[in-house]
Formats: sequence, structure tokens, C-alpha cells
Amino acid sequence: MSRHRTWRRQALAQLAAGLLIAGVVVATGAEPAVAAPTRYEAENASIAQGVVESNHAGFSGTGFVNYDNAVGSSVLFSVDAASAGSAALTIRYANGTAVNRPMDVVVNGTVVADERAFNGTGTWTTWQQTVVNANLVAGTNTIRAVATTANGGPNLDYVDVEFTPAATDYQAETATITQGVVESNHAGFTGTGFVNYDNVVGSAVQFTVTAAAAGATGLRFRYANGTTVNRPMDVIVNGAVVADDRAFEGTGAWTTWQELVVNASLTAGTNTVRTVSSTVNGGPNLDRLQVVPPADAEQPTTPGQPVCSDLSFDSLTLTWPESTDNVGVVAYDIYHQGQRIAEAPEPPGSPYRLTGLRPNARYELSVFARDAAGNVSDTSPEAVCTTTADPGDPTPPSAPGQPSASNVGQTSATLSWGASTDSRGVTSYDLRNDANNAVIDSVAGTPPATTKALTTLACDTAYVLHVVAKDAAGNTSAKSPTVSFRTGACAGGNNPGTPSQVSTGWSIPWDIAWSPDGTFGLVTERDSFRVFRINKNGSGKTQVGTVPNSATTDGEGGLMGVAFSPTWSGTSDQEVFFMHTSSDNNRIAKMSFNGTTLSSYSVVLNGIRKNRYHNGGRIRFGPDGFLYVSTGDAQQSNLAQDRNSLNGKILRITKSGAAAPGNPFGTTIYSYGHRNPQGLAWDAAGRLWSSELGNSSVDELNLIEPGKNYGWPTCEGNCSVAGMTNPKRTWTTAEASPSGLAYANGALFMAALRGQRMWRIVLNGTSVGSVTSHWNGTYGRLRAVAKVPGENAIWFGTTNADNNGGQPDGSDRFLRSNLS
Repeated sequence: MSRHRTWRRQALAQLAAGLLIAGVVVATGAEPAVAAPTRYEAENASIAQGVVESNHAGFSGTGFVNYDNAVGSSVLFSVDAASAGSAALTIRYANGTAVNRPMDVVVNGTVVADERAFNGTGTWTTWQQTVVNANLVAGTNTIRAVATTANGGPNLDYVDVEFTPAATDYQAETATITQGVVESNHAGFTGTGFVNYDNVVGSAVQFTVTAAAAGATGLRFRYANGTTVNRPMDVIVNGAVVADDRAFEGTGAWTTWQELVVNASLTAGTNTVRTVSSTVNGGPNLDRLQVVPPADAEQPTTPGQPVCSDLSFDSLTLTWPESTDNVGVVAYDIYHQGQRIAEAPEPPGSPYRLTGLRPNARYELSVFARDAAGNVSDTSPEAVCTTTADPGDPTPPSAPGQPSASNVGQTSATLSWGASTDSRGVTSYDLRNDANNAVIDSVAGTPPATTKALTTLACDTAYVLHVVAKDAAGNTSAKSPTVSFRTGACAGGNNPGTPSQVSTGWSIPWDIAWSPDGTFGLVTERDSFRVFRINKNGSGKTQVGTVPNSATTDGEGGLMGVAFSPTWSGTSDQEVFFMHTSSDNNRIAKMSFNGTTLSSYSVVLNGIRKNRYHNGGRIRFGPDGFLYVSTGDAQQSNLAQDRNSLNGKILRITKSGAAAPGNPFGTTIYSYGHRNPQGLAWDAAGRLWSSELGNSSVDELNLIEPGKNYGWPTCEGNCSVAGMTNPKRTWTTAEASPSGLAYANGALFMAALRGQRMWRIVLNGTSVGSVTSHWNGTYGRLRAVAKVPGENAIWFGTTNADNNGGQPDGSDRFLRSNLS
């Protein structure tokens, strides 16, 4: 057997004994298995209301089961066990929709997982695993996965069955209790009862644990928290804190018991394990402690340099040096820029054929290794590859006919044009600004329509547009004749006027923060790590220093956000804060600034995971005087829902980096479920708004409220999942890809990168009113935007010198627009 396959067996064994939560093991921790798992392929099971298919790549065996979209559609496995015991059932599935497809998992007629969630995996070729814990009898067992909604189940690939070793139990009611009582009034506990912590800081339960030998172990706590408030606790082993403020989240009800694992090292003989509440809410109800083998928290090593070969018009072969892992790599995720486009199964390093690509298109590819516990490596180096033209279709479509404009309004117009022809068929039309070829809007279809209602135009603006056609081979037609029209006069106030240039010679300016007295600003440059002072009128541009320990990611990381202390004076208070990427993570740093020079670097908050993309980066002091921090998911989407991670969050901290008083979970986290939040701005009523980069579908504007879950990766844009908050407005990624956000006199101004425009968003309380776009394609990619202190105007900066803009260093600039 090859070393790769041995790793895979060990990895699946690790997964199958992962962290148990309410009878379901989540693939984030593991206890080693006694023996390798036995695989049962879904296509060989008994199927009720479903079919065997093989049209989505990445499955195991000869195919997978596609459930019918009906309640009760199911797959029944027959499993033999040599002896009775506890087993982990690893279920591999794909769900290419954003809709959860819950199933009951029924073992020998008993439901062991009730309406287990099988959430969207992004695509039908993206396979994920979840594990259910169950007891099997000696001999033949039945395992049935039954759809519980009209959506049916997900595509089901296999079930791996693995027996797990017994754990050593320590009941909470027999431990040493400080400020807590033993109760038995909530059903579902083990032993004779559980401990109800007093609602005070310092209430505690201390276990005496015996270990036969010294070494690493896992401490698995079973608890219930019937509130929506996190009840964090410190876990202290032999006097040393091994988990600081570990979250014990709400479980929905006091009768719903969940489990989590903390890794620790025990000494041979007697050990003390103490769980101490760290907030006035006290701890959760604690049922028991189990001592198990430790969870896998080690991420795989970084894959080597990928190489492209055998390029065609719609596919290429990608090869990379393998990653290693303490347990084993089970898959590789392949990204184009910040979007995952494929999952390559193990064995590592094998050539992987990427298909379904666009002809004559540039791809910037990077690879991430993933182990069975869900740990993801850092990004590989990037491979830049360009597919070839389609040899079977070298001819572009004909030029579209003369366009015409009708129904021209303040921010809208209807454009119509003559159809193009093509040997294989036109697939889309682009409506472009004739001056710079910037795409205003697009139409797709088979065939696409030849009319389009444009609804995001700027008011009182002259437009000269043309249309081009595209075919499936990536060929683009010659442009149509032009059409000219002017939108209606601006109404409603606070409309941006024609911009004037205020400063030039910049290289990827990322953020601007005005001094508290409003006389000057500080600007960060992402890749040079330089910080400049500039006066409010655009004069006096001067470098005041660099931020030490900054590092680029060759993507979206580097020197990002900047914020003055609200009481900065240059004398008694000289504190200025930055968010930047370092060699090992993203961090918040503090420096002294006396008005002319930066000095005295120190780290305020560390441990925010970095990656090539999805680093967040905006920091702003709120009206309450606390620092708000936007963090990306670091291209590991599961971190956004993990409230023990700082990634995929908006954080709220003090100037020393501590959790701000009143935070919803007693930690630094203010909101979660974010992919890559970029802009932060407060309206006149003190409400926080955030602009957020979506994946491949939609970008978002969110109204941020404490403790809310904004859905990623379960949802991109609007969805109907209970407990997740929908955005207030969405755009396609081509229209927006937003970054900076500023508020001025009733409206938000959102800078767009890929969309190359400024969005004006009128607010009506907690909802969005009229939305207009401005300067579509005129200035290229826009990132930084800020209201000018004391004036009804905004500054905004271009970012055309980055990888996507392709312009040389020094080509970026700042512009000013008066609002009227």
C-alpha cells in the first residue's frame, strides 16, 4: 500500500471519531480509531425514491445516490459488526444548492440523529463529510438516511463505519463544586444529575483525573445551555490554563446536550481539571467530562508550487508537490483568486484535470490541503495559466445592430439593439461605456435578450454606450454603433458631483483615516507598508513612516486599515492603530504618532488567520469609543461559523485588545458568519453598516447587530435559514465587489473594485431606499472612501496598481466629490 493511501485510512479514522455534538460528531476533532473504517457505497445500498448517478466528479466507488425531492426518500445500508459497541458513521455528501436538505439517520429502527443538517457545499462536485455517533449490535445492522423535507436529501456518496474506543467518564455531580449546585430537573443527563453553575465569575467544577501515563489527551465536556448567551469558561489543567475563555454556546434548550473537546497534556498519576466561568453569566449546565485521545488541531503543511500543463480551450492539468499532515491529507481545494473552483481528492500531488474553464482566459490558481479534521493549510504559491482559444470556433459573432434608448429616467433607461449572429450561437451581450469599454451591464441566455432595463445609472449624466456580443468559445464581436442619452436631473439631495483630483502618485492606497480635529488624514499603502500624511485640501503629502513586521500575501493582504484613537492629540494621546498582515497572521498593532513621525510599534490583537485572499482589514472606532475590526475567513469558510476563531467576524475591542464590555458572547466577537467584510460605517442613529465581498454570486450590504449570524458559508446573499440574518441589499459581483464604505447625510457611499464605480445608498432607518451608481468605469477600481470632516463631500481612492488593475506603481490617485 502506498504511503498516500495509508494516510487516507488514518485520516478517515481520525474523522470518524471527531468531536461529538448532541449525538453528532463534527469533523473538527478526533480520537484515533481502533481499526480502519469499513466503507459502504451508497450506489450498492437499498434506495427508495432516488437514483444512482455519476455525472458530478469527485465521488468514491462507481457513483452516488441522487435523492428524489420528496419527504421520505432514503438510502438503507446493511452493516455487519463482529461485536456490539459504539461506532462513528462518516457520511460523505454534496449539496450544490444554498438550501439545507436535512435527514434523519436511523440505526436499527431508532433515530440517532434527528433532522441532521446537510447544508449547501457550494457545488455538486464539492464533497463534505459529517459523522454521526451510534451504537451497533453484533451481527447485522441497518443504517437508513431519510429525507425529512420536500427538498429530498443531498447527493450521498458513502458511509464509513468505524468502531471507537471507550472513553473514561467523570461525572460532574461527583466532582468538587464551587458556587454551583447539583440538579436533575432537565432530562437527558448521564449519571445521577448535572451541575448548575451560579451566575457569577469564578463559579467552577474541578475533576480529579487519573492517567496511566503522561501525554496528550482530549477533554470532552458534555453540557447544555438553554439560552442564546455564550457562557465562556477557562479550562485549567494542573493549574495551567489550556483553554482561555472557551465558548460554551447556547444549545437551544436545557434538555439539548452538546459536547466539545479541549486538548491538553496530563501527567502520569493524578491530575486536576478545573472549568471556571469567566463572565457573570456563569457556566453552562455541566453533565460530565470524558478523557479521550486528543483532537487533531494541526493544519497540513503548505502545498508546493503548482504547475499547469496540457492546456486546452476549456481545461488544463494542474500538478503540485504534496502536502504532509500529522494524520493525513484527504483532499485539496483549488482556488482561482479568492474563489474555490474545484476539489481534488487524495492522493496528493497527482495531476488533476480542471474542466469547464473559459476559452482564452487567465487563471490565477492556488492550492490548499485539507485533512479529515477540517484543518486547512496555508495557500500554495500561485500558478498563472491561460487557456487557449477554442480551435473549433475561431470566428467571433457579428457586431450587434444599432442600439436605441427609451424610458430614460433619473437613474434608469431601457436599451435595445439588433441581434448578433454566430456559427455556434451568441451566449451574452455586454453593454459598455464607449469611452473606456467599462461594462455597464450584461445579458446572458440561449439566446440572450436584445433589450435590457438599466437601473443603476447615475443621475444627470451623459452616456455614450455600445454593445458587443460573446459566444461560448470566448470570442467577442466588434462593437455596435453607439447610442447617446442623458439621464434626468438629480433629485433627493446628497448626490455626488463631478470629482476633482486632489492627489496623485499613489500605489494601492488601502485606507484613509482623518485626524480627530479633521485637519489632515493618514493613508496606508497596502504593498509598500508606507503611511502618509495628507492635508484635507490635498496638499502636504508626506511619508511619516512604515508599519514594522508587515508582509504581503501576493493577493489581498498587507498593510490595510488605519484608525486614530478618538482622543488623539499628538501630545497627551499619540495612539494610532493599524491592521496588517505579518509573517504568520493578521494582527492589530498600535503605534505612536506625534503629527510628523510614527514610532513605538506594539501588537494589540494577534491570531487572526491570514491567507492570500479574504483578510478583511477595515478598522474603525465606533461612536462608543471601541475599535471595530473586520476579519475575513482566510479562505477557510468554516471559520466564519466558529466562534472560537477570530476569522469571518466583526470584532469589537478596547484599545488594549481586550473584549469590549457588553459584547454579545463575552469575547471579542461582535458578529459572525462573514466571508470577507470590507467597509464599516455608522449612520446618524449610530447603526453599524458593513459592505461584504461575496463568493461567485452576490455581494452584500449588511446592517450589523451584536450577536447576529450573517450566514456564510451556509448562505451567500439572501436565504431562509433560521438564525441567520439576511443582507439589506445585494449586488452581483460584477456590479460591486465592494470595499470601503462611508456615511454622509442620509446615504452610504460604497466603493466598488470589480464594479469600478461608487454606489450611493439612501437609508430609510434600518432599510435601504434608492440606490444609484456613479462614475461607472471612469476611474477604474475604487477602494478607499471617506467623508471629508466638516464638509458635505467625500474623498475616494483608486486601486488600479494592484494585481487586478494591472497599472504601474504610482498610477493611483485620490479624488474629491462634493455632495449636493
